Amino acid sequence: MADITDSGTDAAKSRPRKSSWRYIGPGIVVAATGVGAGDLVATLIAGSKFGYTLLWAAVIGCVVKISLAEAAGRWHLATGRTLFEGWRSLGQWTTVYFAIYVVIWGFVYGATAMSSSALPIVALFPDGPGLKTVAVITGLVGLVFVWFNQYAVFEKVMTVLIGIMFVVVVYVAIRVAPDLGASFAGLLPVLPDGSLLYTLGLIGGVGGTITMAAYGYWVNAKGWTDSGWMKVMRLDNRVAYITTGIFVVAMLIVGAELLHASQVALTKGDQGLVDLGVILEERFGATTAKLFLIGFFATSFSSLIGVWHGVSLMFADFVERWQLDRKGVAADEGTVGEVAAGRRERSVPFRAYLLWLTFPPISLLFLDQPFGLVVGYGVLGAFFMPFLALTLLWLLNSSRTPTEWRNGKLSNTMLAAGGLLFVVLCVQQVRDLPW
Repeated sequence: MADITDSGTDAAKSRPRKSSWRYIGPGIVVAATGVGAGDLVATLIAGSKFGYTLLWAAVIGCVVKISLAEAAGRWHLATGRTLFEGWRSLGQWTTVYFAIYVVIWGFVYGATAMSSSALPIVALFPDGPGLKTVAVITGLVGLVFVWFNQYAVFEKVMTVLIGIMFVVVVYVAIRVAPDLGASFAGLLPVLPDGSLLYTLGLIGGVGGTITMAAYGYWVNAKGWTDSGWMKVMRLDNRVAYITTGIFVVAMLIVGAELLHASQVALTKGDQGLVDLGVILEERFGATTAKLFLIGFFATSFSSLIGVWHGVSLMFADFVERWQLDRKGVAADEGTVGEVAAGRRERSVPFRAYLLWLTFPPISLLFLDQPFGLVVGYGVLGAFFMPFLALTLLWLLNSSRTPTEWRNGKLSNTMLAAGGLLFVVLCVQQVRDLPW
């Protein structure tokens, strides 16, 4: 494939911006989108089974995600090219994988996100409409919101939602009275019997989705388009995954204090958070339970609109690159500018994928998910994180990236370790599918 190093030449000369809290934005978006209800349940269950013992794994997971998202953002800013352009330069196989993945994954995820957002509303208003009706409404609200608003408004709403998530989750963790001595002891790496898969899941799972790849697109949508924004992006990214780490630690505390000692078992999946709401009401009263359900909704709905926006941006870029390839036309330099100008958000492919995420999945709310679709969704989803980690490792050590922004020893170590971890998790997830 053609060398795309030259696209970073002008960007490298851009005047650096000082890192400042006032610029923070895309990191908040990726943190709010990446942590879904299912992640919180998985963390709760780990805490309920092993107490504080796996706290160290949550911290390592935070560091791994910082490295991975930083790599995605660095590619966009250093090269002036989007991540899909980088993937495309590695060969046709990346296009084939992404095309199949984004269609099947979006179809199944759409139904999952709508159902997850509806669960806390139904729990809060048991006399209102049923789960399926509320799920359809949340999907349509997400569609309308993303369709008619561009990144600036989207970021503000996501900031409000993550603020609600943060306050509620930390409040509940404080309310259950954490054992500080045990929590500090949990920072020492220990593997209790039967904890390996939970440990790998905590390191690799929470906040680790396709939204990590979308981070570079949100960085560009914010208006950061060249290497002058590198320091700002790195601060923004650290804020994102430190916030994610706080969520994980807080939910581990809740699992350890509220569920571990009493050996209470939660239902797997998002329903487990409704179960936790019942337990909180019994122990702390209706007000705490309702606050938790509001936080549950903020967690689920922020993931819904985050995917509706971020993955639609990626899909629009994918279609643009595919159309240029078919015509045999080379992409113009500085293609991240298309994202920064908001043209991708107004494009036909962006809105077509929004519709794909919303309307076809509604049918899955009323039907059992077909066996083959479940398996395909599981396999493609399991492969995405190793695909992301290993392709970034490839891109950022090649001539496609300007020399000064290529990986150093630390970045290579973290991406390689993350890639290996995600491969192990991928194998386990595929083995656990209902073949």
